[in-house]
Amino acid sequence: MRDWSLRGWLLVVSVMFAVLVVGGVALTTYVIVSDGMQVVVSDTADRVSVSALAVAHEAIATAQADADAQGLHGSAADVAARRALALTLPDALERPGFTDAAYAVYGEDGELVWSTGPQALHPAQSETRQEAAATGEPTRSLLPGGGLITGLFTDAQLGTSVVHVPLELPGGEQGVLDVTYIPSNEELVIDAVRLPMTILALSAMFIMVVLMQTSMVWVLNLVEDLRRAADSIDAGRLEERLPEGGENEIGDLARSLNHLIERLQRRAAAQSRFVADASHELATPVAGIRGYTSILRAWGAEDATVRDEAIDAIDRESARMSRLTSDLLNLLQADQGIRLRTEQFDLNAVARERLAATASRYIDKDIEFEGPEDESLVMVGDPERLEDVMSILLDNAGKYTPEGGTVALRTHRRRDEIIMEISDTGKGIPEADLPRLFDRFFRTDSARAEGEAGFGLGLAIAKNIVDSMGGTISVESEVGEGTMFTVVVPRGRLA
Repeated sequence: MRDWSLRGWLLVVSVMFAVLVVGGVALTTYVIVSDGMQVVVSDTADRVSVSALAVAHEAIATAQADADAQGLHGSAADVAARRALALTLPDALERPGFTDAAYAVYGEDGELVWSTGPQALHPAQSETRQEAAATGEPTRSLLPGGGLITGLFTDAQLGTSVVHVPLELPGGEQGVLDVTYIPSNEELVIDAVRLPMTILALSAMFIMVVLMQTSMVWVLNLVEDLRRAADSIDAGRLEERLPEGGENEIGDLARSLNHLIERLQRRAAAQSRFVADASHELATPVAGIRGYTSILRAWGAEDATVRDEAIDAIDRESARMSRLTSDLLNLLQADQGIRLRTEQFDLNAVARERLAATASRYIDKDIEFEGPEDESLVMVGDPERLEDVMSILLDNAGKYTPEGGTVALRTHRRRDEIIMEISDTGKGIPEADLPRLFDRFFRTDSARAEGEAGFGLGLAIAKNIVDSMGGTISVESEVGEGTMFTVVVPRGRLA
């Protein structure tokens, strides 16, 4: 229901947008055409008025000549000339180019001398007509039509243009010739344009709505794919993938989300493996504790030797559980983000302390521990975290180095980086195991077979610490020759 509501809402928006855009363009086009026709009407009225004035002058001259030929003088000649003018003008103005206008002649006092009919009579324009007579310059009047917007739905009515032209009548009287231009041809042009323009506008609206809806359907389909992917993630199914379309923004979004799902899938798999491995590692000491507890219940009260052995075993297994719990907590803190201190310290001094502590732990193996001499190597960072990294790597080196072997810790500076190299002469690590060496709970087959203590968390913790410092940790190893871990961290500066 929500999907249909969204589609319906987008349909309404697209229709409104199309109406506003296409309707606005159509209305603007109509206004431009109408204004253009109005200019044509004005120019045509001026042109007709000039021609009509010339014709009127000819008619007046002819009428005056007829009166003179009759031997009339004074007012009688003027009256006869006006009568002749009224008879001559209609024939003169019936020529091509004059039939789209109506004409009227007014005397000096505003009385009507002659007209072609009611269309030429405009009593309301008497002031404009008198102005033309007084100034001797043509004036113009525009009689309003049906309005601009009404022409969109009904026949166009541009209005009537009236030109008042000063005219000298027989007897020297100052009169006015009214030329009323009726824009029937221009209105026919607008009427002829209206229907095709309406059809074109409706077609454009339809095409725009279809294109917008097609685009919206594409986007909504992607949204539907996103919803399905989100539902699959929420349900724990991370196999869903979005269709990666073309090389465009939508395709980029789909690829980014697919990469996100893949990362979530890998993290979910890692978490499942982590839980399984942690459960497996915890199961061993728990089983040992429960077993020795049963022994204590059965024979501990009667046999002191059995009791002491069981207590020692329980203490040993509980200590192992304590170490595992501590490692898991350290790993959890690393996942949540390690808070690093920033202070200036001597890295070589920290290294020498860690070497001494590790040497005392493995004193019975007669291992030679080599480290920095008395020189100092000052850097800025978190000494406790780097000490943790050294402890993990040195403890691993001492654990897997045979009696009489060598463990070395070398430090040096390279530009703005500090490099630590922890090497040993132990049995080495198979090349196939190197890519997984920093995985949680990973232990080599040889370490498991020989029953070496540990849970496979130390190197994962060390890598998290180094990564949080913006550094890198790598390993090189050769079976039978030894192993070297290289840690590179920024030297840092005090703010």
